[in-house]
Amino acid sequence: MAIYAIGDLQGCYDPFMRLLDKLHFDPFKDTLWLTGDLVNRGRQSLETLRFVRSLRDAAICVLGNHDISLLAVFHGLRKPHKSLRTLLDAPDYPELIQWLSQRPVLHVDNALGYALSHAGIPPQWDLATAQTCAREVEQELRSPTVADWLGKVYGDQPDRWSPDLPKHDRHRYILNAFTRMRYCRVDGSLDFQAKGDPATDKNPAIVSGELIPWFQYPTRCDLSLTTLFGHWSTLGYYHTNQVIALDTGCVWGSQLSAIRIDSNNNQQLICIECDDYGREERNSPSG
Repeated sequence: MAIYAIGDLQGCYDPFMRLLDKLHFDPFKDTLWLTGDLVNRGRQSLETLRFVRSLRDAAICVLGNHDISLLAVFHGLRKPHKSLRTLLDAPDYPELIQWLSQRPVLHVDNALGYALSHAGIPPQWDLATAQTCAREVEQELRSPTVADWLGKVYGDQPDRWSPDLPKHDRHRYILNAFTRMRYCRVDGSLDFQAKGDPATDKNPAIVSGELIPWFQYPTRCDLSLTTLFGHWSTLGYYHTNQVIALDTGCVWGSQLSAIRIDSNNNQQLICIECDDYGREERNSPSG
């Protein structure tokens, strides 16, 4: 049995199939951990959702910001990206949305020593706090009143964590942290504008250290787990003892990447090229 963690798919079904072929993935024996953003921008969001859903327990997928946006589209709260037209017209669209809404925002496996979240885990949270916060928003996403809730939790504020935040402010922060986070300011608040690679971006706030990648925040809590995340295609593959970033920009024409995370392997990176993408997709703004 093998367990593979794979970066953001964003509707890139054909590259996904090529990567699974390279992995010799067997859904009867193996398991996939997916970092979220199953949909949007790529040309085959419908096929991607259908396939991942068909894997049942052989796939563990957390929700990304584009997945949340699709739920908002379904409930009439946002306009769909042009890449989603085929999905929105599909006869099984409601069933796929129902399945998607049941996905977690955080998956933890203490035995393996990994946590999986689309954007990461805020540096102020210990593991117990992260799990409690995840359960709160997952319950809302699965509620019959999810449309009303989603309408109240879109936005960038508050950008600073406090356990005493009012309900919808608290949930807005939690959802943003799990699905949109990249940089923190020196006071620990989240910045949702900067998206570049911290090693090369010439943004003065990044160069000066006013903006810090969330996983490099100096007082970040020790989770005693390795956090797997995606969301940050400009960062690309990034591996330290505590975090592994796996979004290597498939939809932008770069690569789709996987690592094996079960105890019988050493996290070797396995990639396929995605040069069939990146042309029309580059005309869309990054996010």
